[in-house]
Amino acid sequence: MSAVIRSPNIWDSPAVYEIENHAVDPDGRLLRQLRAGHDWTAQAVLDIGCGTGFYLPTFAGSARQVIGVEPHPPLVAGARRRVRNAGLANVDVRAGTAQQLPVPNSSVDVAHARWAYFFGPGCEPGLIELDRVMRRGGTAFIIDNDASRSTFGGWFRRAWPQYDVRAVETFFSSRGWARQSIDMGWRFSRRTDFESVVRIEFAPALAAQIIAEHAGLDVDYAVNLWIKTF
Repeated sequence: MSAVIRSPNIWDSPAVYEIENHAVDPDGRLLRQLRAGHDWTAQAVLDIGCGTGFYLPTFAGSARQVIGVEPHPPLVAGARRRVRNAGLANVDVRAGTAQQLPVPNSSVDVAHARWAYFFGPGCEPGLIELDRVMRRGGTAFIIDNDASRSTFGGWFRRAWPQYDVRAVETFFSSRGWARQSIDMGWRFSRRTDFESVVRIEFAPALAAQIIAEHAGLDVDYAVNLWIKTF
C-alpha cells in the first residue's frame, strides 16, 4: 500500500492505546452525537483506520454490516482477532487505506474516521474516496482534536505549534462539512494509565511536563466532530 501515514501512537503501542480508548468519552457524549447524526441500525458502516477494532463491536451491535479498514498489518491482525473472539459475524476487517478504500461504489451508509488520516489539508484523496463509496443519504463522521480549547487542546498546541486551527476549519467547511465541538474527556482508573497514555501521545520532554503539571485522573478534552451527508 502506498502513501500510508504512520501513526505516532497506536502503531508502536497498541496495548497502551487500548487503555486510551477505554478512557475516551467516559460519559458517552460523542457516541450519542454520532447516533443522533445518523443511526446505523440495519445500515452498512465503514470504520476507516479501525486500528485493533476497538469500535467495531459498538457498530456491530445494531448495524447490518460493518467493515473495518486498516493499513498496518499488525493492527489488521489484532482487529480480526477481536472480531473472531467476539463472534461478530457481521464484521469484516480489510487491509487498505483511506486513499484506496477496499469497498464498492455507493455501498456505505455511515463512515467513521477517528484520529485517522483526515487531518485537514492533504487529505483530499481520502475525501474523493468518500465521495465514491458513500450512498446517497449516507453520513460520514470525522473526529479530530479541537485545538482551540480544553486542557488537552492546550497540550496539543504545545506539541504542534504549527497546527493552524483556522486553516483546518476552512478546509472542511468549504467542502461541505459541518462542525460540532464536543467536550468528551479522558477518565482513567489509575494514575499509571494516565501517564502511560500521555507518553505515547507526546514527545518525552513535553510528556514529562504534562505529567508533572496535571494532577488527578480526569482531563477535559474537546474534539471536533465533522459531519457530511452525501
